[in-house]
Amino acid sequence: MAASTTKKAVVRRYQREALAGYVNPASFLQPAGVEVLSEEGKVVVVPYAEIKSVAFVREFSDEEPERRVFFTRPKMEGLWVSLKYRDGEVIEGILPNNLLQQDIHGFMIVPPDPSGRQQRLFIPRAALQSAQVLGVVGSPLRKRKVPAAAREQARLFEE
Repeated sequence: MAASTTKKAVVRRYQREALAGYVNPASFLQPAGVEVLSEEGKVVVVPYAEIKSVAFVREFSDEEPERRVFFTRPKMEGLWVSLKYRDGEVIEGILPNNLLQQDIHGFMIVPPDPSGRQQRLFIPRAALQSAQVLGVVGSPLRKRKVPAAAREQARLFEE
């Protein structure tokens, strides 16, 4: 871990229990896998093929993640996507609309309930069976409706 800025993260894996620890958001994606500083103080590189998701969390806990899909169309700008894991599980999220921000190793999404325990999720491409765009929210091609200028108030006492 090169820098001192670390975030709490839980690495969910396919064949093993989840790994809680700390990651450096600027450098946790390594060529061989995700670099995690475990709670015991060991630096571990987990291969992408073993990872189901890396959840950036507010606090460590054993409870399962909150909602996996949006109940209604999301309001946050970006690409509304549905990601299907290799084991058939489905999760929805919001990707940035700027494709230059996408990483070659996977996708960083905002989950359906970002105010819950999980703030962001990194999902490796190796963990996915399919990725489908459900919609574009806040398209830059659409002109935003500009509110009509308020009519000037009638002047009662003008001569």
